[in-house]
Amino acid sequence: MLEGVFQFLLETIGRLGYPGIFLLMALESSFFPFPSEVVIPPAAYLAARGEMSLAGVVAAGTAGSLAGAWFNYFLALKLGRPALRGFLRRYGRYLFLSEGALFQVEDFFARHGHISTFVGRLLPGIRQYISLPAGLGRMNPWLFSLFTALGAGIWVTVLALCGYLVGKNQELLGRTLHRAGAGVTLFALLCLGLYLWFHYRKK
Repeated sequence: MLEGVFQFLLETIGRLGYPGIFLLMALESSFFPFPSEVVIPPAAYLAARGEMSLAGVVAAGTAGSLAGAWFNYFLALKLGRPALRGFLRRYGRYLFLSEGALFQVEDFFARHGHISTFVGRLLPGIRQYISLPAGLGRMNPWLFSLFTALGAGIWVTVLALCGYLVGKNQELLGRTLHRAGAGVTLFALLCLGLYLWFHYRKK
């Protein structure tokens, strides 16, 4: 069954090409629960067969991730703040929250948005949604783009290398992706720990 799914993905991505990778990764990076693990490794396998470029796969995947993150960011920036402000005015007192909580989020992302965005892009279950608090917090859009692209680029590169080196062996690919995901998570937590250490040491 897995072999059939992988073959279907190969054929689909082969037909869609780089625009397809971009679109699928943009969906993965927004609200849609579409895992990047089913997009990038098959595309990288096609690159290993000479049908695509590995650099092109990484570039299209990273650009798509950034586009999806922009969608969430601007959605939260334009629509999320008024809705949240109204919610806090009406129900905040019942949750012991006030409009000041919104300014606290804004202040946090002004000071720590870069590391939060970068680390968030590397953590499963968080990478799709870290753009929302960044938009609510009015994080600098250029910094948001830079650290989103950096984090997404690392994750896409890891996925691409797994697909390129392991290929079509689904069992081995699954184990490799699991180990790679754990390694990226540890790397993200290490970056966060070092940031906190330097930040409080400086403070």
